[in-house]
Amino acid sequence: MSKAPKDPEMHAVRMKRIKEHVDKRIAKAQTDKGTFVLLTGNGKGKSSSSLGMVARALGHGMKVGVVQFLKGDWDTGEIAFFKSQPNVRWEIMSSGFTWETQNREQDILSSQEAWKHAEEMLQDETIDLVVLDELTYLLHYDYLDEDRVLQAFLSRPDAQHLVVTGRGAADSLVELADTVSEIKEVKHAFKRGIKAQKGLEF
Repeated sequence: MSKAPKDPEMHAVRMKRIKEHVDKRIAKAQTDKGTFVLLTGNGKGKSSSSLGMVARALGHGMKVGVVQFLKGDWDTGEIAFFKSQPNVRWEIMSSGFTWETQNREQDILSSQEAWKHAEEMLQDETIDLVVLDELTYLLHYDYLDEDRVLQAFLSRPDAQHLVVTGRGAADSLVELADTVSEIKEVKHAFKRGIKAQKGLEF
């Protein structure tokens, strides 16, 4: 992003041009439909961003469904908070992270069980927003059939929003999504020996 000019008159001219450009884009963007948002990349903040959208939707009185894949039985602040809210259905995959179980068959079974909850949500016209947290891993490891997942996305109610998070998103997800953000890691406290912090990581 280029720096704004310091001269007040030049600044006003530039801001007027920007406003005209933005107003034209807003005028063109009149389609009202369920949107598929994909949050991927190696940086921290994908799940946190999705949960920000959950809070936003609940603030509008919308109904939300969340499935957390690979999280296991972590005692996290977001689970404690959001599960206590009305209008939320929250499901968690039973087996936790793959490197904890070290059992591919168990991971596949747990993935398929959790995916059944996701499919139910994706077919439910009363749910306004579905968040599938860390789903990308299940496709990367072939725990779920990719075609079945994509078909469920394509068949969801027209007005239903969908958010998928996780590293290494498949090309098919990138192609299908309406909005894709790739979060880049610049630095991470964990690599400096700082353990996961309450309120930030869990």
